[in-house]
Amino acid sequence: MSRVYVQEIGRWKDASINLMGWVERIRSLGQVNFILLRDRTGTVQVVVDNDILKDLDLTTESVVHISGRVVEDPRAPGGFEVWCESIEQLNTAEPLPLQLNTPQLSACMDTQLNHRSLSLRHSSNQRLFRLQSALVRGFQTFLDAEGFLQVFTPKLVAGGTEGGTELFALQYFERKAFLAQSPQFYKQTLVGAGFERVYEVGHVYRAERHATARHLNEYVSLDLEMAFIENEFDIMNLETRLLRFILSQLQEDQADLVGAMGLDLPVIGDAIPHLTMNEALDILRQEYGRTDLSDDLDPEAERMLGRYAQEQWQSEFVFITNYPLHKRPMYTMPKGDGGSASFDLLFRGQEITTGGQRIHHHQQLQAAINERGLAPESFQHYLECFRYGMPPHGGLAIGLERLTALLAGRSNVREASLFPRDRHRLAP
Repeated sequence: MSRVYVQEIGRWKDASINLMGWVERIRSLGQVNFILLRDRTGTVQVVVDNDILKDLDLTTESVVHISGRVVEDPRAPGGFEVWCESIEQLNTAEPLPLQLNTPQLSACMDTQLNHRSLSLRHSSNQRLFRLQSALVRGFQTFLDAEGFLQVFTPKLVAGGTEGGTELFALQYFERKAFLAQSPQFYKQTLVGAGFERVYEVGHVYRAERHATARHLNEYVSLDLEMAFIENEFDIMNLETRLLRFILSQLQEDQADLVGAMGLDLPVIGDAIPHLTMNEALDILRQEYGRTDLSDDLDPEAERMLGRYAQEQWQSEFVFITNYPLHKRPMYTMPKGDGGSASFDLLFRGQEITTGGQRIHHHQQLQAAINERGLAPESFQHYLECFRYGMPPHGGLAIGLERLTALLAGRSNVREASLFPRDRHRLAP
């Protein structure tokens, strides 16, 4: 008989089935024992006689094949349990360095990450990464329906998207190469190549020497770029519809997951409120006494603006627009008085998106490169498509791990990375 998954056992009432999975808990009560068996779909209680267990060295997290009969019992988790007929011990687990059979992992972050193959078995982490997978699926589904093409750009590059800073260098045969900071140049090139609308889900690498709960040196970026826009507000409107779709898909298609995680999903109305940078700085001065900021936001300022948006508009999202041009990459479209046609999106007081309109005229872009003191010869391949007819365009990037962590109420972005890479961690 083939294997049955835990979530399917209700269909097999009074039948004998085969289950395979991990022993999450063993509880002995005299002549009878209870095993909580876990597979990738859930857990089930298995009732086992002493005679079956007596010759086994069964430990928690051991891998087993259990044959038994499905019995309906309203007292059992899920309303069914399995009365064991035989157990085949497929692999025996050694003593565990952290406890898994608790509602929440109690081990410290370093212990969880040092033993990642174990901590990922915990139900809370299993659900977290199912949530992350659903976010990506929603991103792809929405953009596919909007006529975007999914693309896959190189992660080994000859230089940086912003002048070669904060790059991880490596040896590429006889030359030096770098890990890509962003697919930005490739996205724009593909827009200019006639695809018009492209998106990518891929890893990016930032050699920034931070060590905070908000940052990773390798993370997954949800990128998109689109042609024939009027201004950055076209991109902001697209993201508003995108996020509304992703959240509604979670609520409709992942209701069990949302309920099991106890998620309080945000609601997006007709529009996400937006503030210019100058308006944001005025609010920070007047409402919170922040007089130390002049042209950018620090993490505490972002949290304050998140609170302001919640109190003022009952919105957990707020766009900040018109960042000073010198704070943005050289390809950003200027917007009068030293501003830029760019934006950040804050969610629950943290930046999750940077985007905006890009320069699309060759001479203007070349001038911007020169003004930043960058070497034009380093951008030859990037600049080429602008010489032959580039449409007005713009795009954005969303940090997947940060979005996942904020939705799930996790305080450290490392929790939302399967195998995080940060300033001090290169393994496992």
